[in-house]
Amino acid sequence: MSESNPETTPVPPEQPVQRQVTVDATKAHAAYSNFCRVTGTPEELIVDFGLNAQPMGVPTDPIEVSQRIVINYYTAKRLLAALQMSLQRHEAAFGVLETDVQKRVKPGMVRQAVPRS
Repeated sequence: MSESNPETTPVPPEQPVQRQVTVDATKAHAAYSNFCRVTGTPEELIVDFGLNAQPMGVPTDPIEVSQRIVINYYTAKRLLAALQMSLQRHEAAFGVLETDVQKRVKPGMVRQAVPRS
């Protein structure tokens, strides 16, 4: 009869238990934004979202902030990772996103703004 030595018997690694997070979005407010501003303090980040009605050049009218999210830096880092992963998937499927508006506009496609009277 052979004896098993506990020091040499391989122990299978424990598999981490994955749990699903339940999300209740019934009270969520959805809004479109094409502008964001990030400011912060040593403890948290403040992310403002709004609608820029004049996306070409520097807007002459103030941009109205419609949503403000205040998050701690740990949550911000997780959000950054989730956004990076989502953007990588999108760019892999549809091509690189150009964030400079001037580089996206085709010559001759920009109309001159008509002055309001």
